[in-house]
Amino acid sequence: MREKTRRALILGQTGYFGLLIFLPLWHLIIVPSEMNKYVTFVLTVGPLLLPLRGILKRQPYTYAWSNFIVMFYLLHGLTLIWDRPDERVYVVIELVLAMMMFIGCSYFAKFRGQELGLSIRKKKDEPQT
Repeated sequence: MREKTRRALILGQTGYFGLLIFLPLWHLIIVPSEMNKYVTFVLTVGPLLLPLRGILKRQPYTYAWSNFIVMFYLLHGLTLIWDRPDERVYVVIELVLAMMMFIGCSYFAKFRGQELGLSIRKKKDEPQT
């Protein structure tokens, strides 16, 4: 694995596991939600658990589609930054972690896919049907 691929992997995983740890701490311990704690846990951590297996196995495809999931957390953070000014520090942490995951996962999927010879483009020397 090339160095830039490894850096993207570390950035993506740091953002991912940071969100996985930080969100339940924030919504269950630091500033408890008014909702049931189990519902809050499922809503904050549930979507992040979907790509866990592929993230651990370093599968480029999983890193690519996990960006759809991280968009939920980016939108959540951008909404809360206006809605809850008293929790802005926590919202900024969520946004930073989500951006780390988005950027790291995007570049890891790209670079690792190139290393493995994966492509979504048609090769020019292939006959078109």
